[in-house]
Amino acid sequence: MTDGATAESIRAGRGWREATEEALYGPGGFYRRPEGPAGHFRTSVHASGLFAGAVARLLCRVDEALGRPPALDFVDMGAGRGELVAGVLAALPADVAARARGYAVERAGRPAGLDARIAWRAEPPDTVTGLLFANEWLDNVPVDVAEVDAEGVPRLVLVAADGAERLGEPVSGADADWLARWWPLPRERGLRAEIGRPRDEAWASAVGRVERGLAVAVDYAHTARERPPFGTLTGFREGRETAPVPDGSCDITAHVALDACAAACEARGAHGALSAARTFPAARLLTQRAALHALDVTGARPQLALASTDPAGYVRALARAGEAAELTAPGGLGDFRWLLQPVGVPDPLA
Repeated sequence: MTDGATAESIRAGRGWREATEEALYGPGGFYRRPEGPAGHFRTSVHASGLFAGAVARLLCRVDEALGRPPALDFVDMGAGRGELVAGVLAALPADVAARARGYAVERAGRPAGLDARIAWRAEPPDTVTGLLFANEWLDNVPVDVAEVDAEGVPRLVLVAADGAERLGEPVSGADADWLARWWPLPRERGLRAEIGRPRDEAWASAVGRVERGLAVAVDYAHTARERPPFGTLTGFREGRETAPVPDGSCDITAHVALDACAAACEARGAHGALSAARTFPAARLLTQRAALHALDVTGARPQLALASTDPAGYVRALARAGEAAELTAPGGLGDFRWLLQPVGVPDPLA
């Protein structure tokens, strides 16, 4: 039951950012459902345990770069049901696992049966020494949508609970500044953009928790040279892409302007918002294919001779090769972008 004011605002429409926030994270929202994200879409984490193994190897490289500290943090942003952090801890060598502290950062409640070593939190720790890893987190940070009207003016898109849209006021203030810099819209009616400023702020805030180590964002992404003319806002339900409807029935997502996120960290550091004691080597963008190849996930098929000497081992190796191929496939998961932001250490994948 809604009061009159709320019902009227829903009929009139709200910006996509506000509507998505409630649809995904409000009471009864999509991400609070018992089946979790894995019930609706398949990420790299769900595709293969090789992904968690690769992230564990990355954590080991960060550990070495840090000089093997007494406590090594692994922070899983947007942890879903804790699948990645649990897989990473399980894949670590014993000497590293003994010092590792796992954190799952998620708005939904802690799932039953999760490894007791994993701390379940709504926010990342205040300070992180180790690896902060955000796999498909930023694409679910809600954003507003702008659309060019008949006069060539970018206006805020308003949406009702049933997904019906209409144009609102012209985009102004900080959002207009963000569009002008990162996604300038030609004066052509119907062109659209997602206003990524909330994601820039979320990423810079997360990186700001890292005292020393590495922050990584992995997501569907685009850069200034390849912005899609009509945006990327969409929905997912039960494994299929669907129209985005902000009623809690589906995931609502949009690709991430990771180049803007990287610049937001640089800007905060330059203006002293991040600790002056920390050094920030240049952030780097690369494909998931390149990142996983650097972490020894290549999809190379096993030698055929193994089939005669160890048939069971050959079948297992062949299965791993197939999983690795899916994680690194061009046109698929391999095209995800990884944004690497070292903090006080050299780039572990350089």
